[in-house]
Amino acid sequence: MRVPIPHSLGKDEARRRLKARTGEIAGFIPGGMADVQSSWPNDDTMNLAVTAMGKTVAGTVELEEGQVVFSLDLPPGLAFVEPMIRGALEQKGRKLLS
Repeated sequence: MRVPIPHSLGKDEARRRLKARTGEIAGFIPGGMADVQSSWPNDDTMNLAVTAMGKTVAGTVELEEGQVVFSLDLPPGLAFVEPMIRGALEQKGRKLLS
């Protein structure tokens, strides 16, 4: 699942805001029972490991000029929650950058 979030910030400012608010990402997952681990392998990529409902999902956040792209690798057994996760990422991803 790939969810682009447009922004008018420069990459440096988008990166600063994401790093400052990384702890809020767990709240994006419906049900409020997610654990999120993050790391920054380079300046433009944040790796995520999201654990919820007994499953761990890997993902990335890529910083680009004009957008931030959230990508999650949902296993087939969790495909039913994709619309809820996509909606939450679209709505709350904008708040992370505001």
